[in-house]
Amino acid sequence: MKEVPAWRRIPWPPLIYLAAIAASIVLELLIPLPRITGPFGNVLYAIGWLLIVAFVALWLTSFRAMRRAGTTLDPFGEPSHLLTEGPFSITRNPIYLANTLLMFGVGFVSGNWWFLPLAIMAAVLTQKIAIEFEEKVLAGKFGRRYRDYSKKVRRWV
Repeated sequence: MKEVPAWRRIPWPPLIYLAAIAASIVLELLIPLPRITGPFGNVLYAIGWLLIVAFVALWLTSFRAMRRAGTTLDPFGEPSHLLTEGPFSITRNPIYLANTLLMFGVGFVSGNWWFLPLAIMAAVLTQKIAIEFEEKVLAGKFGRRYRDYSKKVRRWV
């Protein structure tokens, strides 16, 4: 595998999501959006908790699958295995999907609607900065196996 530029070795995905979370909180303090109350607010609150539970499940099962396979957890490290089972049979990026679900869940539970557009922005940035790079690495290392897998399993959901 060829040398990765220094800027690519920064763990961008968690930093992107942390920045989006911080921006959501700051924006809510500076420009609070109206709260949704009543029965619809209660439904959104419940959906938020379901999304947070989905985050935990996806995150834990993804890391467990990666550890079992003995492959790297570093987004810019060289993978030793192509994971296609467990959460990787549903989405090619279960950890990034989990992070996005967490932001949506926290937005619904807290009533801070800034989390929603910033979650989408974090997902788009993660795709541009990390996922597209990871896909090139996987295609280079695993060739046809990865291309067949990517035809069957969607990038997000």
